[in-house]
Amino acid sequence: MPELPEVEALAQDLTGRLHERAITRIDLAAFSALKTFDPPLHALNGTMVDGVTRHGKFLDIEASGLHLVLHLARMGWVRWRDEVPKLPAKPNSKSPLAARVVLDDDTGLDITEYGTKKSLAIYVTRDPATITGIARLGPDPLADDFTVELLRDILEREGRKQIKGVLRHQGTVAGIGNAYSDELLHAARMSPFKPANSLTDDELHTLYDAIKGTLGAAVERSRGLAASELKGEKKSHLAVHGRTGEACPVCGDTVREVSFADSSLQYCPTCQTGGKPLADRRMSKLLK
Repeated sequence: MPELPEVEALAQDLTGRLHERAITRIDLAAFSALKTFDPPLHALNGTMVDGVTRHGKFLDIEASGLHLVLHLARMGWVRWRDEVPKLPAKPNSKSPLAARVVLDDDTGLDITEYGTKKSLAIYVTRDPATITGIARLGPDPLADDFTVELLRDILEREGRKQIKGVLRHQGTVAGIGNAYSDELLHAARMSPFKPANSLTDDELHTLYDAIKGTLGAAVERSRGLAASELKGEKKSHLAVHGRTGEACPVCGDTVREVSFADSSLQYCPTCQTGGKPLADRRMSKLLK
């Protein structure tokens, strides 16, 4: 799933590519992906792109006062095309293409989603704040006003909820998903099951530095990369996420996994749980 660093990098990449370009048309290939009807999708035809920004994991292309907003969900992505096909894209259940944005110089971008579970969302709006997912976003962890005191207030408010779940919840903190919550908790040497309100002052500052440092470093590494390079860059720098059975790059212990119904987490026992494996989320009583 694209998270804050990848969506930020996509916004930066598309800012350069779409500068002073006009949208000729948008071909919708997956009707279920479009979540709005007013303004209609064709209202973007002929508009000039003014900029590309990010709201949490949402990508926002602003054009002549309208906003084409994308949420890429778990399996969505944006692929740049130096030349788009002459014929308009058509619905095809066997194709991952959800929509195609065609520009005035015959370049464009394909919005795709692989897999059978379709969750990608496309919105056309005059105000991104009217999109429920954006309106409910928590503070952005890379914003200047995301302070250690704000983090303290968030964790105290969440009580004894597990720290990983708190960090992943978009209404609590915007942009952090499954992968980077694993990574920043590993950097902070903290159990993913630790209660949110149980951190000492030193642990709070360590977690804060891990959030800013892990996400900030990922954004810097991605700066200047094309969309096609971002997935590989992310994977190559993950310390524990997606690396079950491999050696922890910090201590050499074996990275372990806890599985859930539709996701999993990875962690290092030596770095994060005092050497004790967490065999199962529902059975484990380990909280520190």
